[in-house]
Amino acid sequence: MAGEEAQNGRDDMQIDRPEPHLPDEFNPNYLKVYYGKLFPYGDMFRWMSYGNDGKHPGCDSSYFSRREFAYTTGEDTFWRYQSFDSEAQFEKSIKQNCPFKIDIGPVYTVEPAKRNAYAQGDGNNVFTPVERELIFDIDISDYDDVRYCCSGADVCLACWPLMTIAIKVIDCSLRDDFGFKHILWAYSGRRGVHCWVCDSSARRLTNEQRAAIADYFHVYTGNENSQKKVSLTGFALHPFLVRSYNEVLKNFFETKLLISQNILSCEERYEKILDMIPDSSVTSELRGKWQDKRRSSNTKEDINIVRWEQLKQLLQSGRQRAQGLRRCVEEIVFSFTYPRLDMAVSKSMNHLLKAPFCVHPKTGRICVPIDPKRCEEFDPTAVPTLSQVLDELNQEGSRADANLELSRTSLGNAIRVFRSSFLEPLLKACKEEIESSFSAKLQNSRDSLNW
Repeated sequence: MAGEEAQNGRDDMQIDRPEPHLPDEFNPNYLKVYYGKLFPYGDMFRWMSYGNDGKHPGCDSSYFSRREFAYTTGEDTFWRYQSFDSEAQFEKSIKQNCPFKIDIGPVYTVEPAKRNAYAQGDGNNVFTPVERELIFDIDISDYDDVRYCCSGADVCLACWPLMTIAIKVIDCSLRDDFGFKHILWAYSGRRGVHCWVCDSSARRLTNEQRAAIADYFHVYTGNENSQKKVSLTGFALHPFLVRSYNEVLKNFFETKLLISQNILSCEERYEKILDMIPDSSVTSELRGKWQDKRRSSNTKEDINIVRWEQLKQLLQSGRQRAQGLRRCVEEIVFSFTYPRLDMAVSKSMNHLLKAPFCVHPKTGRICVPIDPKRCEEFDPTAVPTLSQVLDELNQEGSRADANLELSRTSLGNAIRVFRSSFLEPLLKACKEEIESSFSAKLQNSRDSLNW
């Protein structure tokens, strides 16, 4: 059922309170307690308001009410263009509807829920997006051609480091190359990560500017069936790519991914890499070495490392090697490790993205923030689940104070990380910008009067 014309709230949901020791699988009946006691409405409202809290004369009192939210309720019910005038209305709507998923869209010129009232018959569209975080979406399923432990939406500790590497590469570049400071990384709840760049300069980017930034990161161009999967153009690599390769990708590939995925362990797998080498004489020589099982079994070293060193030596040694062959080593590493972005998500201002602290209906896992400084420590299999946090609540009974409720659950630490490492520095910067802008306007007004 399409829900674009639905009302902001529903009051026909009756959900029983769960009992202690809940089963691990996701149960929509548990959402009423989660949204009633644990969902961080205040933090989400403060984030989406960006300092426009009405406490300063320079605030935009309509800012939050012009933000689009979308609900998925049940298997086939999707409501777009939900908007709210206050934190209380936002909280009331979520508690009434208990959505399986909450998506966040852009800030529009007018309130999304009232957009039809602004419709004009002369073709002028006054309902247009004016602000939106710069966002990135990275899914582990897009790496299926380079991981052999899992496929599709499945993920384990052997392939999850591919997401860790993506966070490191993109986060470093956003900060060092573009100067952004307020960046939130969040686990999607199942198979990937989301990135929210929340600096005011990022939120005000045009679609063309967003596309340019997305293209800056666009290196992976292949698919499961293509031999050449990355585009490394030019005589020399871009400094961003050199830094990514030397500081992150090369070491990860050679010390972890080669072994964890057994990339060169058998003919079916090493033939994929040989297909990336454009020189038939090189591939024939390597194939001959690797098919000689007697020579391969004589060493105690891991077979993947032995074969990789043989490949590097053959491609990179000797003056006769052309630049293209030398770059093959880099291309292989980039093909296996470089972030694979959903480009469409980043390029369009009006694209929706799942809100942090939702519960994934397939896994029951909560979409918690990831600290990019400690992303190596993040374990997707240890993320708090809906049943887990409700069990933790039930162990000591209900309390009136929401912060006390949170502190007794494993979700509490995730929210503390969200506040301390992201929200508080962001709001401090937003308020300083609002005050500075307001002071500048006052000064301009005084100067015009004095003139």
